[in-house]
Amino acid sequence: MVGVSPGIHVARIELTDFRCYSTTQLDFPLGVTVITGDNGQGKTSILESVAWGALGRSFRGVPDAALVKSGQTEAIIRTFLTAPTRTRKIEVGLRRVGRNQMLLDGNSITRLRDLLGVLRVTIFAPDDLVLIKGGPANRRLFIDELLTTMNPRFMGVRADYDRVVRHRNALLRGGLKGADARATLAVFNEQLVVAAAELLEGRINLLDQIFPEVQAAYQELAVEPVSLSARYFCDWTTSDSKAAPIELTNPLSRAELSEILITAIGEIETRERERGTTLVGPHRDEWSLGLGGLESRSQASQGEQRTLALALRLAGHRAVGSAFGEEPVLVLDDVFSELDEYRSSALVERLAAPQTLVSTAGALPAGVQVTGRIRVANGKATFE
Repeated sequence: MVGVSPGIHVARIELTDFRCYSTTQLDFPLGVTVITGDNGQGKTSILESVAWGALGRSFRGVPDAALVKSGQTEAIIRTFLTAPTRTRKIEVGLRRVGRNQMLLDGNSITRLRDLLGVLRVTIFAPDDLVLIKGGPANRRLFIDELLTTMNPRFMGVRADYDRVVRHRNALLRGGLKGADARATLAVFNEQLVVAAAELLEGRINLLDQIFPEVQAAYQELAVEPVSLSARYFCDWTTSDSKAAPIELTNPLSRAELSEILITAIGEIETRERERGTTLVGPHRDEWSLGLGGLESRSQASQGEQRTLALALRLAGHRAVGSAFGEEPVLVLDDVFSELDEYRSSALVERLAAPQTLVSTAGALPAGVQVTGRIRVANGKATFE
């Protein structure tokens, strides 16, 4: 990647009562570190611990309490980071009950947004197929997490939006009895429009930005080239509730999106009161990718869908690297077991990163230059 430097990378992790590990310390070199072992022995858990410091959550979608070793009340992750100009340390205490504790360079932090951007990772996992085959929530999560990686302030925007939707829903469920309730709803409507318009603008602009990279990555990985298309849908932009696409090639401004939101709230107010929930806003949106003029979720083959999921991750990786001039750490969780020989080889050729962590229960594709190997078995992880 032109103009991209190694940047910050993971030098060491120390785990206490995390998943199956009572206590483990691992030092990671630059280059490719392969984590091997039988299934169910804790390969993915090591990757999960590394990625938590970048995402503030498990990339497997499990709650933090599930990361605490059975019989214990707290799991500790210490992540030591190295960059050309400085070193950093992330310490996280994941509580089975109560609030987590987070420290950055020895100083306590209370907001996840203060952690974002310290370490950046790109994760490839077998479950990535849900980005194409799964429901809209999976695609919203993908674009929102990429958005917050590119610009951490959007974590605050998302938090503001989620908060006003929760409060608005509670008010709607109460039946809007009395003038005070209606006045409060008007305040929530204003807050909803502000946060929703900013989040919508961010999503649509980012999709517009990365789509050429998605197209390029797909052509690089695909067995046969095919044309791609992308659309963003809002089912609240029309009074008959048929999802209307917003064209990515000519993104709307935040002011234009605000006007659409205001109009939609007015048109759908009666239905919202009847159902007691917010029916307008980006929490209901969908975006989709088409292959050769066909909708990829329902009409593409599984091979095409998996290639498209890989292209999304690769495009996001390249976008982050270009934006910050530092390539994220690559985390590949047993990805090659799900790919045929052609796609495995094509992916390997395009995953040149300063630091890559790979888990596998089998052999790696030809062309992977390994600099370190970790063997996991029976809750122990050791360098070979």
